[in-house]
This record gives sequence, C-alpha cells and structure tokens, in this order.
Amino acid sequence: MTKVDKIEQEIRRLPLEELTALRKWFREFDAEAWDREIEEDIKAGRLDSLAEEAMETHRKGGSSRL
Repeated sequence: MTKVDKIEQEIRRLPLEELTALRKWFREFDAEAWDREIEEDIKAGRLDSLAEEAMETHRKGGSSRL
C-alpha cells in the first residue's frame, strides 16, 4: 500500500469537522504551491512565448477592454 493509499483511507475516516479543516488547509497549501510554480516558470522564462503571443494578438487588435 502506498502512502497516498494510506492517506486516502485516513481521510475517508475523518469526521466532517476535521474534513472541513483539511479541505481549507489543502486549498491554501495548493494555492501557495501553484504560486511558487508560476513564479519559478516566470523567472525561468517558460511563459515568455505565451506573453509575447498575447501581446502580439493585442497589438493586432485581437483583444478588447474588459
């Protein structure tokens, strides 16, 4: 049995109050991890081509005000 399997079993046994707390914690944890990933991608230049493509579309009139 993997760690994930064990964690899944434990989660299934949580009382509602603890499950609610876990959901809140995991949303915050996941959001922070996502933010770090995006920041690393930006610093490494992995999003540069997408940004340039968006700017080129905008320069050609392919965008509108929100």
